[in-house]
Amino acid sequence: MNKALSVNSLLSINDLNINDLNLIYKTATYFKEIINRPIKKVPTLRDITIANLFFENSTRTKISFELAEKRLSSDIINFSAQYSSLNKGESLIDTVNNILAMKVDIIVLRHPSPGAAFFLSKNINSIIINAGDGSHEHPTQALLDSFSLMEKFGDLKNKNIAIVGDILHSRVALSNIYVLKKMGVNIRVCGPKTLIPRNIESLGVDISYDLIDTLKWCDAVNMLRVQNERMNLKFFPSNREYSQMYGLNNDVMKKLNNEIIILHPGPINRGVEISSEIADSDQAIILDQVENGVAIRMAVIYLLAKNIKIKNAD
Repeated sequence: MNKALSVNSLLSINDLNINDLNLIYKTATYFKEIINRPIKKVPTLRDITIANLFFENSTRTKISFELAEKRLSSDIINFSAQYSSLNKGESLIDTVNNILAMKVDIIVLRHPSPGAAFFLSKNINSIIINAGDGSHEHPTQALLDSFSLMEKFGDLKNKNIAIVGDILHSRVALSNIYVLKKMGVNIRVCGPKTLIPRNIESLGVDISYDLIDTLKWCDAVNMLRVQNERMNLKFFPSNREYSQMYGLNNDVMKKLNNEIIILHPGPINRGVEISSEIADSDQAIILDQVENGVAIRMAVIYLLAKNIKIKNAD
């Protein structure tokens, strides 16, 4: 196996090959063992400075990245767009270049505009990690989701994985489709017709509008929340009706003969896409996903930072 990633930044899952994925998973397995020790910190990146630029509200992703960076002993700058010079008219590129001038090595970017990480990568000279760009992609979430599934199933080839909910507005859905297809998974998306993107079958996925049929088909299901903050139209009558058709609860689970693994990227709208009983059940691996998020992000940061160390050594 190669010991270095084939990319200098993590902008999209599509940029990674299968060797990259295997290297990230192997490295994450090592770091997961470390973060479960009494002493959870390693001095690996104590000479690396990372800036977390979050232009959207975030809890899990922001904390997960920050904790991963601290576990690796890197120096951290947390940037708040709300109180920045962007409010005075400064451009994103100028803001980032000013941060880089302070000898920052890696940029972790969360931005509401699809393609923001790609745009930045074309205009600045730095390692960039896409922490979510609008409704486009969320690469590290897909990596931690697939890593969590591998812990349960081992090899994912020919496994049936369903993604249910607001596919149209979800960056998690697209990145998960990309990574799971690379691993030979059979994928089905399910939700209201209004929340399924046109031509999504071109990505090699099946489409269903029947939740029960989809759950009977799959080995695991990733339940997505409705992205109300990205909607400027009504895509379904009410949360109550959505929950009746596409919510995962005890009544639905009783109709299944198969036992499935349940994932959710968070935040959870309890009682809408998933009930509390199911979210807190033994079949749900939601908290495993959270724990694995730190290990995966440690792995990504470490592997990308190796390029800096190699360059400095030269």
